[in-house]
Amino acid sequence: MNHQEKSVTYTTNNSYETLNKLSNKTKNAWIVLHGIGYLSRYFIKYFDQLDAEENYLIAPQAPSKYYLKNEYKYVGASWLTKEKTATETQNVLAYLDAVLEAEKLPQNLNLIIFGYSQGVSIATRWVVKRKLKCKHLILHSGAVPHELKTSDFSFLNENQTQITFLVGDKDEFITSALLKNESVRIEELFEGRAKQIVFQGKHEIKKALLNQFE
Repeated sequence: MNHQEKSVTYTTNNSYETLNKLSNKTKNAWIVLHGIGYLSRYFIKYFDQLDAEENYLIAPQAPSKYYLKNEYKYVGASWLTKEKTATETQNVLAYLDAVLEAEKLPQNLNLIIFGYSQGVSIATRWVVKRKLKCKHLILHSGAVPHELKTSDFSFLNENQTQITFLVGDKDEFITSALLKNESVRIEELFEGRAKQIVFQGKHEIKKALLNQFE
């Protein structure tokens, strides 16, 4: 049996969601990256309480869609798996580049990159690989990929980027030991500049907490 794996390059299409409208009153442009199992059109609703005039939201859509709970009714999506992670990361980052290019955001806006759960791995890889000059990097209930190092984030010092890491004290996916280790790693990766918030809650986004980042 002569088994051989091959690959091709091709053009594909993927959607994304936006919330509110860009205007001369817009101050903040958010790019929000959902966690595993979400669709962007539902995830973006977590941000609907932010001031509509001042905040413009962009929610990219993870490309790998699947049926949830084997019920063939509800659909979720995933950014990456352990299969061909390096190649799939390149594909995802190329998609995010295309979203950012299509939006043509004004340079005077505060760019906020928000990653939730699995979206943290995408947010951090994108910021590092593209040296994105964001005003605020928010890492919510997720882990920074192991391959990223302190030196990868050093450019954020020059841009005076705010960094916030937040997680629920009863997060069902993060044990106390894991939380402690990730907290130490966040401290090291961002050289003590990251604000760490542990809130009362599970693996969830609480809308009330988002208002502080406007």
